[in-house]
Amino acid sequence: MRSLIALLAVAGIVVSFLALRVHYSNETEPCDINAHWDCGVVNHSPYAMIGPVPVAALGIAGYALIGALALLRRRMLTLAASAAGLAFALYLSHIEKDVLMVWCLYCVISQGLILVLTLCTAGWAWAGRTARP
Repeated sequence: MRSLIALLAVAGIVVSFLALRVHYSNETEPCDINAHWDCGVVNHSPYAMIGPVPVAALGIAGYALIGALALLRRRMLTLAASAAGLAFALYLSHIEKDVLMVWCLYCVISQGLILVLTLCTAGWAWAGRTARP
């Protein structure tokens, strides 16, 4: 299971990197689909930064942490990190839906990945607890 979690974390790093590219680009993006799906609007909004750090860069760091913790077999820390990532992703989903009213394709993919990561990590942590005498 830890290999699957690490692989999903690598996928999250890739998606977050793509979102970071959009953040620093002024070109028309391939994810600029219509008025409701536009990565550029989301990644250039004030909500795309926390202080001087782009949210996508935080995503890269978060996925790297989750992957590293999984490879180190730190089940509960991996669960805590992925749950924190899921909570932040849900907050960002609220911003996209209710404030910006525009969705970012990369962000939605990342939100799906962190949900699956959290579920896998919860199952892995639960399996580790029940396997111990």
